[in-house]
Amino acid sequence: MTTLVTGAAGFIGFHVARRLLDRGERVIGLDSLNSYYAPQLKRDRLAELAHPAFTFHEVNLADAAALRAALAGERPRRIIHLAAQAGVRHSMDNPQAYVESNLVGQVNLLEYARHLGGLESLVYASSSSVYGGNTRLPFSESDPVDNPVSLYAATKKSDELMGNVYAHLFRIPMTGLRFFTVYGPWGRPDMALWVFTEAILEGRPLPVFNHGDMSRDFTYVDDVVAGVLAAADTPPRDDGQAPPHRIYNIGNNRPEPLMRLIDTLEQAIGRTAQRELLPMQPGDVASTYADITAIRRDLGWEPTTPIEVGVPRFVDWFRRYHGLA
Repeated sequence: MTTLVTGAAGFIGFHVARRLLDRGERVIGLDSLNSYYAPQLKRDRLAELAHPAFTFHEVNLADAAALRAALAGERPRRIIHLAAQAGVRHSMDNPQAYVESNLVGQVNLLEYARHLGGLESLVYASSSSVYGGNTRLPFSESDPVDNPVSLYAATKKSDELMGNVYAHLFRIPMTGLRFFTVYGPWGRPDMALWVFTEAILEGRPLPVFNHGDMSRDFTYVDDVVAGVLAAADTPPRDDGQAPPHRIYNIGNNRPEPLMRLIDTLEQAIGRTAQRELLPMQPGDVASTYADITAIRRDLGWEPTTPIEVGVPRFVDWFRRYHGLA
């Protein structure tokens, strides 16, 4: 079985590719290695993926010709599309990056899938950000998501709409996954856990937005990977009528107050944090909380890692990676 993984040098893509290789499968990885955060971290992830069954191409998905050239002669049976421009706040400063990666790149990947033939499953990344300013908790896939509060969220909602169209017109079995605050080893430097860990270890104040009155459905990366592969292994059935397209939340189903996360991080590091309480940032939301009824029912997926387990694992990795162990 050959699987194409886009964003293979990214946080979630790296872990998905590694799990597939561990299962004995062949993986084709694509990534642009852009400079949104340090490309060296991406290269270090790729070094961990070195394996005879892993083939990597440095490709920008917004370049349709380069995408076709990189994959010439390949016939992947599944696609796990995780490449995207991430980050809510960055979308306010560099909107074109989100249009290029999340919209143009998505269309190019869907066009590739359309003409591939024999594709068994396509899984793509959406985000809990599509819920915008919704106040009814937990967030359910049946909730309206027509009021995004960031361009990033708007692009992810657009990805879902495009996915539905391609599933309808070309009968591509497709699953969109709304990820909720993924964390863990090899994570992204722009995410709160990395920012907080680095600040505590360097003795700097932690930027705590909305004066700490926030909560997130922190979801450990191993749990997320299990959900991604469950979706890839069990594509939606095509009844010839409704589009073979579904959307699932992937979250821990247990929102944690931001201050509790910091408490847990202090215990894992063995130091007390300096907390700098700041106002809410534009485009951010106070709470996220995933209703996982649908994915539990359809795929049997269940998160198993609380922050008391996941946060120390991240801290251990962070220290080893930076030579602080």
